[in-house]
Amino acid sequence: MHDGTGEDRRWLRAAIEVSRLSPPSPSHYAVGAVVVDRHGVPLATGYTGETDPSYHAEEAALAKLATREDLDLVGATLYTSMEPCTARRSRPDPCTGLLLAAGLTRVVLALREPLLFADCDGVATLRQGGVDVVEIGDLGDLVVEINAHLLSRCRS
Repeated sequence: MHDGTGEDRRWLRAAIEVSRLSPPSPSHYAVGAVVVDRHGVPLATGYTGETDPSYHAEEAALAKLATREDLDLVGATLYTSMEPCTARRSRPDPCTGLLLAAGLTRVVLALREPLLFADCDGVATLRQGGVDVVEIGDLGDLVVEINAHLLSRCRS
């Protein structure tokens, strides 16, 4: 885990702010994601439940880019408030698989997924797939605060 760059922190804070748009739910975390190209230009945002109750933030952001045939995501960074999933009940493809298939080469996150809904190993899966993963853990408290309605159960 390291601090990331100033730009990493700025975009990760933006992803955390996007997560606040996620409808509160007892069955999923409020997560936000921002995809930024290699030149620092934002391409898409997404949040959990944005277009479908079962869509995760990373999935929602990538779906907005799916129709752009000219888009090359090599060198792009996905900023996500929480670790991308490796298992899910609601859909067949976990977010780590979607990110790898999209060709993203870098992911920056604030909080690893707590053991509430699934046993996630997104960081390891992405790294095994050749993705540079940066954790900025000191921003994780903001994610915990946004998801306090769920994470208080983990601390009991």
